[in-house]
Amino acid sequence: MVSRQRIRKRFWENREKVRVFISGPSGAGKSTIIRKLLESNNNLVLSVSYTTRDPRPGELNGKDYFFVSMEEFEEKIRTGAFLEYARVHDHFYGTSQDWVKEREKSGLDVLFDIDVQGVEQVKKKAPQGCFIFVVPPDMDTLKQRLSLRGTETTESMNLRLRNAMKELAYWKNYDYLVVNDDLERAVHEVSAIMVACRCRAENAIKTLEWLQEIA
Repeated sequence: MVSRQRIRKRFWENREKVRVFISGPSGAGKSTIIRKLLESNNNLVLSVSYTTRDPRPGELNGKDYFFVSMEEFEEKIRTGAFLEYARVHDHFYGTSQDWVKEREKSGLDVLFDIDVQGVEQVKKKAPQGCFIFVVPPDMDTLKQRLSLRGTETTESMNLRLRNAMKELAYWKNYDYLVVNDDLERAVHEVSAIMVACRCRAENAIKTLEWLQEIA
């Protein structure tokens, strides 16, 4: 008789991999939530995007982003290399389809830190993904968080606030909303959503042969 532990192990190894897409305006705390999720989940990897912007101090090519010229980026668009791409704050960002597939083949779920423009593109290609939108409790909190960074000029902060208002209007494109008024609770809620996405019938049924036979 096959032990329950072996059944569970086989189910986990063969299950359909989950693509988790997280968006939110600058100042919503999305990046901090993502960092906490990666620290506590060994089966999760953050998608590394291609970008046309210059590296910031401490950023490494291939780890934080793949830094490429505009010409290289446009060539990838022409060849259909991107799962999605978007222009954000005057720079372009894109997700490599091959990079994602390679991680999924190695047994990992892929987490995407993605713009609202990218989500619109992805939903046309992969509507089965798990789409989560992180929002601040209110606009005053958003402004305060951006100010506390100390890295924004008045001009760049005003640009981010204008973009935030535009992005917040896209909340209906997402399956789940998480209000980040308490970081620990927000991380817990996103983790719970990820578990729910893994347990969706269309994800789980592919590894449960005996249940498929009943249908």
